[in-house]
Amino acid sequence: MYTTLRPIFSLLLGLFFLIVGHGLQLTLVPLRAEAEGWSSFQIGAIGSAYYVGFLIGCIATPYLILRAGHIRAFMALAAGLAAAMVAHPLWVAFGPWLVLRLIIGASLAGLYMIIESWLNDRASNQNRGLIMSIYIMVNYAALALGQFLVTQASPMTFTLFAVATFAMAIASIPLALTRQQQPAPVALVRFRPQAVYRAAPVGLVGVFGSGLANGAYWSLGAVAAVGHGMSSSQAAVFLTIATLAGTFAQWPVGRASDRMDRRFVLAVLLGMATFFALILAFVPLTTLGWYIIAVPYGFAIAPIYSIAAAHAYDRVAKGTMVETAASLFLASALGSIVGPLVASTMMGHFGGAALFQYTAVIYVVLGAYVFVRLRQRPPEQPEMKTEIRRGAAVPGGSTIGPEPLDPNDPNVATPSASVEPGAEGKAA
Repeated sequence: MYTTLRPIFSLLLGLFFLIVGHGLQLTLVPLRAEAEGWSSFQIGAIGSAYYVGFLIGCIATPYLILRAGHIRAFMALAAGLAAAMVAHPLWVAFGPWLVLRLIIGASLAGLYMIIESWLNDRASNQNRGLIMSIYIMVNYAALALGQFLVTQASPMTFTLFAVATFAMAIASIPLALTRQQQPAPVALVRFRPQAVYRAAPVGLVGVFGSGLANGAYWSLGAVAAVGHGMSSSQAAVFLTIATLAGTFAQWPVGRASDRMDRRFVLAVLLGMATFFALILAFVPLTTLGWYIIAVPYGFAIAPIYSIAAAHAYDRVAKGTMVETAASLFLASALGSIVGPLVASTMMGHFGGAALFQYTAVIYVVLGAYVFVRLRQRPPEQPEMKTEIRRGAAVPGGSTIGPEPLDPNDPNVATPSASVEPGAEGKAA
C-alpha cells in the first residue's frame, strides 16, 4: 500500500483540498442565489453554465497541457478557479455569475483531467483498481466534507466563499512542490457518439439520461430542499447524506453488475430512483424523513453513470476506449446542461417538489428504454466484460479509462519535450 500511494500522495492531497472547495461551492452558490431571491430559472441557468464550462474545459485542457505541462497548467487553472470563486460575493448579479460559473466549470474540468491523467500514468495493471478506488474514496469524502461545511455559516456572509477559495488555492501547493516526474501522454478529445450508440445504445442513452436527471439534482437539490421548508444548513445535510450513500453504493453495485447483465442492474437502479424521487415529490415528510430518504435515493442515483459507462465499454472495440470516454462524457455534459434549465422551469411553475417530479420522469423514460433493449439484444458474455470503470463514479464523469493510455493511439498526443520539475533552472 505504501509503495503504491507514495508516488501519488501529492496528487491525492491536492485533490482533497480541491474537492472540499468544489463540494462547498456546489451547494453554497445555489443557496446564496435562492437567498438573494433569484428565480428558479436563473438558478438553473447558472447550474447549466457550470456544465457548459466543464465541457469547454475538457476540450481545451489537453492543448493547455501540451503548451505548458501538467504542473504549470494546474497552477494557471487553480488561480483562475480561486479568482472566480472569491468574485461571487463581490459581484452578486445574474450576468456576472453566469460568466463566473462557466469559468469555474472549465477550471475544474481541467484540474480533474490533469490529476486523473497523472494518476492514469502512474497506475499499472497490477494496482490500477486500488488507485482508482482510493481516488473515488478521496473524491467523495472531500465532496461530502465540503457540502457539510455549508452548515457552519450563513450563505449570505463572505465566510463560506472565503473558505472555498482557501481550499481551492492551497490545492495547488502539493503539486507545485512535488518531485515526481510529469506524465507525457495527454488524451485529446475525439467525439464519435454515433459509433458508441451503434455498439451500446443503452450506454450512451444512459449517461445522457444521467446528465439530464443528476445534473439537475446537483444544481438544484439544495434549492428544492429549502423550498420544502428546510434551512440552508439542513439542505446541506440532506445533500451530504445522499453523497455519502452514493459513495457506499459504488462497490456493491459495481460488483453486482460484473456478475449479471449491467442493463438489468441499471434498470433496478432506475426503478429505485423513481420510487424515492416520487416520495420526495409527493409525500409530506419531516426534515428527518428527508434525511432518511436521502440514503436510498443517493444510493440509487450515484452509480447510474458508471454502470451505463461500463456497459458501453463492454460493447465497443478495445482500441476505441479513449474516444468512447470522450463520447460518453459529451453525452453526459449535454444532458447536464439541458437538465437544470428544464427542471428549473418546472420549479418556477410548480414549486421545489417539481425537481423530483422531473427526475422521476427521466428515470421512468430511461428505465423503459433499458427494458426494451433488454428484450432486443442478449447480454454480453462474462468474459467480454471490462472491469467496472471506477473513474466514472466521480460526479460529472471522469477522464480515467479502464485501461492504460497507449501512446500509439491516434487520440493520444505526446509532447515533444516534457518539462521536469526544476529542469528549467538546470537548463539555464
